[in-house]
Amino acid sequence: QAIPAGFIPKRGHEHEPPRPDDADGRHYNSGMPDRTELRAITLDLDDTLWPVAPTLIAAEQALTDWLLANAPKTARSFDADRRATIRRQVLAEQPERAHDMSFLRHEMLRRAIEQVGEDPSLADAAFNIFLTARQRVVLFEDVMPVLARWATRYRLIAVTNGNADVHRVGLGGSFFAAVSAHELGCAKPDPRMFLEACRLAQADPAAVLHIGDDPHLDVLASRRAGLRSAWLRRPLFAHRHPADTCADGTDPHPPFESLHAIDAMLHGAR
Repeated sequence: QAIPAGFIPKRGHEHEPPRPDDADGRHYNSGMPDRTELRAITLDLDDTLWPVAPTLIAAEQALTDWLLANAPKTARSFDADRRATIRRQVLAEQPERAHDMSFLRHEMLRRAIEQVGEDPSLADAAFNIFLTARQRVVLFEDVMPVLARWATRYRLIAVTNGNADVHRVGLGGSFFAAVSAHELGCAKPDPRMFLEACRLAQADPAAVLHIGDDPHLDVLASRRAGLRSAWLRRPLFAHRHPADTCADGTDPHPPFESLHAIDAMLHGAR
């Protein structure tokens, strides 16, 4: 039988994994209106499970170092203004690829290298340098213990607009599957991202909780797709959005500051 596109089997569960509701019979009890039994949890990645800015800065530096050694003309000319110019050109010519961060990064590199007369085939290696460094993340301290607990109860599905890979960042053992914008062909807030996650989890949207840092791309978008949601508003990023950004009348729960807090909401204080 063919494996569905986007499916990533959870380690140790090559066959059908245990149903989340068979684990301990607990029910979602958050104070939210819908008390349907929770079967799956979907999670954003960047700025939800790790701060992405330090990772991207390091990845950009790794790329610059490689370009200096292998495409020095490109390295000297590939400043922020030129990157922005090339990005605008690519998006103007291929707006249907705007969701695909990997394509945009690779095509920007290819054009930058070609425009200064260096070998455009170097873009493949240059992109791989960046992408490899982009997987070197520093997880928030609550990620490993909480995801390990949740993975025994629920199907965990990553839902990301970026190009981080849950296996390459070291979290593959906790996730049952992943949905990425560049593979699906659309990006959050498109409801298809969330509905694909529900399909992979084999769960009705009402039985799925989505967790993310962005009130619009994650919280409100997942609600519109029929999922329940929890806004993870970590103190590090609290300045970005007021605490009442998601107060649309459907969720009386305030934003959470950690995965531990969401875990306590789901299962009681530990």
